Amino acid sequence: MAKKRLVLTFPPEVVERPVVAMMVKEYDVITNILRAEIHEGEIGRMLVELEGDAKRIREGVKHLKDLGVQVEDAITDIERTEELCIDCGACTAVCLTKALKVGAPDWELQLDKDRCILCGLCVDACPLQLITVKF
Repeated sequence: MAKKRLVLTFPPEVVERPVVAMMVKEYDVITNILRAEIHEGEIGRMLVELEGDAKRIREGVKHLKDLGVQVEDAITDIERTEELCIDCGACTAVCLTKALKVGAPDWELQLDKDRCILCGLCVDACPLQLITVKF
């Protein structure tokens, strides 16, 4: 069983199509929508976690791309300037998924990109503005 987090960007002509239902029905891929911003007739973005057979996930992703959906690994949509970070932990207080945490043994800020849902709350919480989220 494979798992993959992706950011899907839908062109206006695809926004109204049932692509998530198609992933489940046609490719037997469990699709968990973690975050979405979609408006009728406009570009839409969705953070999804796909789970299933790796080959079927690849086939489903290829089908999405054939429809004109831009597919990116979610891991690339959050960045932190680590070398300037003072590990204050301010961002951890607003991180609902606990993707950001400070703890023993080194008390340095850690980012678990697999837990991040790209909500962006950490961006405003960082006093040095060292976190960026593209969603």
